[in-house]
Formats: sequence, structure tokens, C-alpha cells
Amino acid sequence: MATIEENVIGIDLGTSNCVCAFFENGKAEIIPNSEDLRMTPSFVAYTDKKELIVGQVAKRQALNNPHNTFYSVKKLIGRSNKEVDINKLQLAYNVLAENGLLKLDCPIMEKTFAPEQISASILQKLKSDASAYLKEEVKKAVITVPAYFNDSQRQATKDAGKIAGLEVIRIINEPTAAAISFGLDKCDNETILVFDLGGGTFDVSILEVGDGVFEVLATSGDTQLGGDNFDEKIGQWLIKRFFEKENIDLSNNPRAIARIKDAAEKAKIDLSILQSIRISLPFICNIGQKAKHLEETLTRKDFNKLTENLVNRCREPISKAINDADLIISDLKENVLVGGSTRIPSIQNMVESFLGKKPNRSVNPDEVVALGAAIQAGVLSGKISNVVLLDVTPLSLGVEIVGDYYPT
Repeated sequence: MATIEENVIGIDLGTSNCVCAFFENGKAEIIPNSEDLRMTPSFVAYTDKKELIVGQVAKRQALNNPHNTFYSVKKLIGRSNKEVDINKLQLAYNVLAENGLLKLDCPIMEKTFAPEQISASILQKLKSDASAYLKEEVKKAVITVPAYFNDSQRQATKDAGKIAGLEVIRIINEPTAAAISFGLDKCDNETILVFDLGGGTFDVSILEVGDGVFEVLATSGDTQLGGDNFDEKIGQWLIKRFFEKENIDLSNNPRAIARIKDAAEKAKIDLSILQSIRISLPFICNIGQKAKHLEETLTRKDFNKLTENLVNRCREPISKAINDADLIISDLKENVLVGGSTRIPSIQNMVESFLGKKPNRSVNPDEVVALGAAIQAGVLSGKISNVVLLDVTPLSLGVEIVGDYYPT
């Protein structure tokens, strides 16, 4: 167990963005990065000068350096080529299979990297930024993972931390971390459902919370469903529309794919507020000496049609979690939305319709997981002494006590 004198940070190592937090003076707080932002994009790149860059600066140059810019690596970490069809990955960089393992090709460095190495680069930045903010070197962390990560994915995440110079003293499930943050001050027992839709993964957990006790009754999910899939639907639609108009296939053009991915993500975000948006990608490609432009209008109604099957994929894990917990819908006191992708209106509408209750919007969906991880870090470092966490591990269907409980 960590000593009281040292800082243990909580890290939400997300598919799209990462958030870091710490616990002090009875409260969990977000640690801003060196750019004074509360979230760090999960992007790692090597420039033409072979310089390693991470976070926002890496994301900004992705369009001009698609082959050497890595993102959504969380979907690959701890997985083998038998689990992932690399030919179906819609990424601007190349993923290779080497001796059964997934490797990320980096042409500028003339080498390949394991997903753990790329994740480690992100964790190194978070560690460095946290150390600068807290004015002392951070050596230990609690890192969150999707509830349905298997043993290999969890171990790979710990390995990434080790490469980054962090001792990962606990791996906890993302929806559980969110529940800790949401329910820390609740005295009365409540049964809550945490719906966690992030950039690349989806989890549902049902917990009994109250008086410092957090018991996970059931968990379900889909480690291959997240906001990236919604982006891909828009991207596929744009590629199809362009082919219908120009008879040009952009799917094998890495630079075009990178621009389309960026535009698709922005379109998804804008359609959470607007009913219709204009997507404009001038000079998307050249045919001979003639430049071609991609211009399309996408309505929220059409976006909902494109992504209807993704929204429907969320229903079964909800039902499974409720059934596994031996509950009925009316037993749920609250449903809490976690993850940036829960801002999609069709997701919010589905959850409300399915559960017959408006989701609780009192927590920041981007930050609540990191805050919960920081609270757990506080438990493990001795600041908090009246919290017990009973979490279900999906593979063994066992119960693990990951916090000590000392009644006050």
C-alpha cells in the first residue's frame, strides 16, 4: 500500500482522450496538462524529424502525418491478431501481425511498436504533467479499464504503466470508478445503473451504493463499441457519397482517411447540438492536375439512421446486466451517463426510453471516471478510510475487495 506522504494519481486512459486526477483535502480534483487542458487526446506521433509528440500537438498534425500518428490504440492493447481482423481496421496508420501479436507500423522510425508502448507514451506525458502540477514526482497510479477488458488487456495496461515509469497499484473498472465519484456522499442505499459509452468501449454496470460501500451487482458490455464506431459510420457515408459522385474510392488514401475521420468526429459532436451540418473537405484528392472537393450536408435524422444499429447494440448489455443482477427496471433508482459519446441525443433518448427514467446528468461524463480513480487512489494511500469497494470481475464472476473499510 502507498504511504500517505506520496501522491497516487487516478488515470482514465481513454480511447479518444485521457483524464488525470488526484485526491486532496477530502476532494478529488482534475489535474490539467501542460497545455492547461483538462483532457489529453490519446494521440502519439513521430514527426519527420523523428521527434516523439503526444496529446493535443500530436492530434493537430495528424492530417499531415497520417502514417506516423497513432490513435484509438486502446482498442488494440492486449489483443492478438486472432482477435482483431487487421484488414478491417479503418485507421490511417498500418497495423501488422508479427508472431501473433499486433504491431503498429511507424515508417519514419523504420520500426514497429506494440500498443503498450504507444499507451506508455501517453502515460508518460500524464505522469510528467501531474508531477509538474503537484510539484513532486508521481510514481504510482490507479488506472481504469473497461469492465469487460479481459486478463490480457488488463495486464497489457499495467505493462504500459510500467514502461512509463508508473507503478500501477490498482486496475479498476471504468463504470465502477464513475459510481464511486457519483455516490461517495450518499448515505442511503441506492441501486444505480452506470451506462458508460466512451470513444472505443461500452460498459453497463449495476451497483448498490451507500454509506461508503460500493458493491457491483452485475456488469456487461461490448469492448468493440464506442464513439469511434459512430465516426466510422459518418466516414463510410462520406466515402460512399464521394464515390457515387466522382467514381473515386478514397478508402485507400491515408491522407484522405485522416481528414475524413477528423471531419466525421466534428460532425458527430455538432449534430448533438444542431439538426443539420455542412461537411466541407476541399482538395480531398487530385486526379491528374484537377483537384476534387468533398461537400455534403448531413442531418441529425440521417445520422440517426446511419447509426441506428449501433444504438440498438447498447440494448442487450443493459438487459443482461439487469437480469444478471436479478433485478427489474423499476428497482433502479438512478441511471448515470458516463463517457463523451453519451452526449449523442439518440443514445440519451434510447436510455430514457429503455429505462423509463431521465438519465442523471449531475456528473461530467468526461471527468467522472478519473475522479473516481482518484478517490480509489485516496483509499489506497490512506486519506480516505471509510470506503469499501466490491467489484465483479466478468471472467471469473468473482468478487474482489479493492478497498479497505474502516468504519468511522
